[in-house]
Amino acid sequence: MSDAENPDDEFEPVQVFGDEDGADLRPGSDDCYKCSTCDTNCPVAEVDDDFPGPKFQGPEQWRLKRKEDHDIDDSVMKCSNCMRCDGACPSNVPLSQMHNTARGEYVDEQMETLSREYVRNRILSNYRFFASLGSKVPRLSNFVMGLGITSWLGEKVMGISSEREMPEFATQTFREWWEERGGVAASKKRAREARAERGEDKTNSPDKRIAYFHGCYSNYNTPEVGKAMVRVFEHFGYEVVVPPQRCSGTPMFANGMVDDARRAAETNVEEFVAAIGDGADVIASCTSCSMSLRQEYPELFDIEGIDDLSAHTYEAVEYLRIYEDLDTALAGADADFPDTAYHAPCHARNQGLEGQAIEVADRIDGVEATDVGDSCSGISGTYGWKAENYDTSMKIGSEMFDHMDETEAETGMTECPTCAMQMEHGTGYDIRHPLELLEAALVEG
Repeated sequence: MSDAENPDDEFEPVQVFGDEDGADLRPGSDDCYKCSTCDTNCPVAEVDDDFPGPKFQGPEQWRLKRKEDHDIDDSVMKCSNCMRCDGACPSNVPLSQMHNTARGEYVDEQMETLSREYVRNRILSNYRFFASLGSKVPRLSNFVMGLGITSWLGEKVMGISSEREMPEFATQTFREWWEERGGVAASKKRAREARAERGEDKTNSPDKRIAYFHGCYSNYNTPEVGKAMVRVFEHFGYEVVVPPQRCSGTPMFANGMVDDARRAAETNVEEFVAAIGDGADVIASCTSCSMSLRQEYPELFDIEGIDDLSAHTYEAVEYLRIYEDLDTALAGADADFPDTAYHAPCHARNQGLEGQAIEVADRIDGVEATDVGDSCSGISGTYGWKAENYDTSMKIGSEMFDHMDETEAETGMTECPTCAMQMEHGTGYDIRHPLELLEAALVEG
């Protein structure tokens, strides 16, 4: 079984604003005591002495807000949204929800919309829009984005660190591959063939169906992850559907662009609740995406069907561990797959999923996967792309880099695309996804 919480459990939303006239945030702040456990678990506070920490950004700031004469402190924009504070708090104070709400209020009421910071953050938050343009001419886009002058201008004009290597666009997006392959009809045919081969009796076992939330990066940059997801689930007899979708909203939450996140959420809830109504569960291959759909959406938005989406959303490997007998499926399996140094993303830890990739790898002959510890990668989505955060990001990630170098592997593995960027940036290793490992063991072999 998965280390995740019971799939029937629902995240309980916490009321953020008491009414339209003011912030009454919140009963949760009264549950915060003087332990400072969240501060000691915050990777930003550990390396940045000027950052006041999640306790101040959350409960202490909302106590001040009750006096109605205090602005949100601008240090809230230094929070990386890793959400480790949620898991660390012994009193279940909804810290990340407080931080998301505070960033949204700060951006709406205190940040100048013509400022460089606002424009930069808006661009980073809406990566999907710009990726959709760049992917139309991927080779030209990759050439232009790889130029030194482009990186220099990005930092001087927009404040995007020139130290970062821009991710390359795939020559064919996942959705283009999906349509060329035959879409839902082709997936249904393959799933039924796999079920017949596995000896599953349709009269006693109804059709299995999942709706894939591929997110932005697996669509535009690493379609091989999406392809692996489809092939692995079809191998277990699942018909895959790929509804229309927008960004999960994770980078928008992290940058205080809550209105943008809500617009994206409205589309995603409508499309995926319809798929749930047709008998599908929702699967994400990125742990930040699954976190957004199952926790941040119901915490921050009141949209019809949002709790249904939350209750039916899973990370891909988590779902297989809950509903399939992976031990039997992997018994005797081997894979032509490099030894890996595995990093569990913070958003995987927040969902209780940090150990699953290693457990899966241990069941596959010929594969050695080493867990490199519980440190944060430091990039935290868009956080490490900002010029003012780059050095802090690399300091946070240094422990992970060291642990990766100490292993005998020269390939990394993680479920998070931005963690993968940081791992590659800090070590030069090629980075793979656990779904690619399962594909090598179950499909390609």
